[in-house]
Amino acid sequence: MTVSQARDLDWLDGADTQILPGPVRAAFSELAGAIRLRPLAGGLLHQSFHVRAGDVEYVLQRVADVFAPEIHANIEAVTRHLVARGVRAARLIPTAQGELSAALGPLGRWRLMEHLGGASFEQLTSAAQARSAAGLVGRFHAVLLDFDVPLAPMGIPYRDTPLYLEALRGALVRHRDHPLHAPMSQLARRIFDAFESLGAPAPVRERVIHGDLKLSNILFESASGAGRDRAHALVDFDTLMRGTLWMELGDLWRSWCNAAGEDAGQPRFDLEVFAAACDGFAAGYGEALEAAERESLESAPERIALELCARFVTDALEEHYFGWDAEQYPTRGAHNAARAEGQWRLYEAMRETAARRRVLLRSLG
Repeated sequence: MTVSQARDLDWLDGADTQILPGPVRAAFSELAGAIRLRPLAGGLLHQSFHVRAGDVEYVLQRVADVFAPEIHANIEAVTRHLVARGVRAARLIPTAQGELSAALGPLGRWRLMEHLGGASFEQLTSAAQARSAAGLVGRFHAVLLDFDVPLAPMGIPYRDTPLYLEALRGALVRHRDHPLHAPMSQLARRIFDAFESLGAPAPVRERVIHGDLKLSNILFESASGAGRDRAHALVDFDTLMRGTLWMELGDLWRSWCNAAGEDAGQPRFDLEVFAAACDGFAAGYGEALEAAERESLESAPERIALELCARFVTDALEEHYFGWDAEQYPTRGAHNAARAEGQWRLYEAMRETAARRRVLLRSLG
């Protein structure tokens, strides 16, 4: 989900059932009167709307079917905990029946949330932005240290490297006749060798993680001026789970420090952004990490880049990619192959920065 004002479309009449089906409005008391809405661009999974009902604004979403309904109990528990400790988070608005989401048959599952304002960005524009955003992530983790409510599975396998590698092995066997099999099998061999070189991740404690800290899931105070460098809220809590800090920060660094993006053929790992994110997280978290947890962060970006590389190779062979850019690539497989090669090059760029990153990580200890 993204709420970047620059990418919103014109406001539309919420009474138009061609835009918003009647049962969706009926499911939420807040939508009963006159409302205006506009689609929110940028999300890959959910259909999202910015809704204005009088002086109150909301985010309305049709939730992707891949997620289990129980994720809404996760979101409710975690956002309540965050808000009670002074961390801004968009709370779910119950349905007219008191549920956390509305199951509307063929129309899908819908949810209504508070709209927190501000702006989001697809890519970082400054180290100051990275420092502030990572500070918010640090506060998120600090206030959730005492969160002990069980979290339900989200309905899809996530951050499960052994499962992804097994899926890759299976795809290599099943799709021997695929035109991309030769280059993808060579890349797969490099992936397996790289994981073997890294070894198994060190056993460290699990904690509640956001799970998808791409920059567009962080809201900043404004789209321009000084506010663009001040993060004020996290959004998109679908992937809440118990996992390790290296999973969380590894993906954050992989995403934020590669300004070229996932489709770029020549990625670069930005150490200035990495350093700013380390400093910001340390300030927001407010205490030193345990030695084992800090050491696990040393190879965290590489592990996540390799994990994604493996997933993209699998998807290239299986021709499965819902974000296929048909104007740039002739097939879904070709697009995924390009993404896989990009993640491999990013992994190689990361390895060149490993020694410097170990020094910078001392700020977390």
